[in-house]
Amino acid sequence: MGNRRGIILAGGTGSRLYPLTAGVSKQLMPVYDKPMIYYPLSTLMLAGIREVLVITTPEQQEGFMRLLGDGSRLGMEIQWGVQPRPEGLAQAFLIGERFIDGSCCALILGDNIFYGAQLRHRLRATSERPTGATVFAYPVSNPGDYGVVELDEQGNALGIEEKPANPRSELAVTGLYFYDTDVVEIARSVRPSDRGELEITSVNEAYLEAGKLTVEMLGRGSAWLDTGSFETLQQAGSFVQAIQQRQGLAIACPEEIAWRQGWISAEDLARIGGELPDNSYGEYLLRLLGSK
Repeated sequence: MGNRRGIILAGGTGSRLYPLTAGVSKQLMPVYDKPMIYYPLSTLMLAGIREVLVITTPEQQEGFMRLLGDGSRLGMEIQWGVQPRPEGLAQAFLIGERFIDGSCCALILGDNIFYGAQLRHRLRATSERPTGATVFAYPVSNPGDYGVVELDEQGNALGIEEKPANPRSELAVTGLYFYDTDVVEIARSVRPSDRGELEITSVNEAYLEAGKLTVEMLGRGSAWLDTGSFETLQQAGSFVQAIQQRQGLAIACPEEIAWRQGWISAEDLARIGGELPDNSYGEYLLRLLGSK
């Protein structure tokens, strides 16, 4: 399924991070040394996805476009959509219907960070699954803050609940979802919840009821961080800093991923690095060329 398309949902008001978000979108804020949106973008790239739709608020779109452009410098195609009001994650498929254009697609939330040794392999395998839906589950200490999935002993999903008062498991559904070509039609049939939103959980429940929902476990050895609060934003930055400084390897460097995937050439990478003199990010890109 080489033509799977990806959507990054980077809308919302970021109200939990006020006053930081009064002047800048949450997803443009730094997680250690990179804008937050680099992390979900890199996750889609690791899955082999080269066509991406970034959905933002109308007010913030210009800043994202300055950062990412049309994607050509990464050997990608980036398109743009707007979500005027935060009316639910499933709305992304209605906004992106023309972009999806009958393809399989993936949706990732703009404030989610994934990290793990086998991540690229697992993302690729999931992206190549032609039918059904796949979500990723991760054990958390506060499952009631998330969509929660309950599994049987074979790892099959029994049920999904959105922010339950009494969670039936500690497994949160992360903000990364892979869907087949039916997702737009399913999203269109979703009715707004009590919160007035088109819930992604309703889409996942539709796949579950059809027997077409796969749950991939992200357990020990993987990290899933969402950066919606001051505390988690700080924690994510510290996590990235600790690993990068220990290994000398960057987490979520789109230029490096594009080069390693063969989407841009060594000359392209050298040019980008050379445009960033006296800058540690540019120095890192140039150092990669000596280490392949």
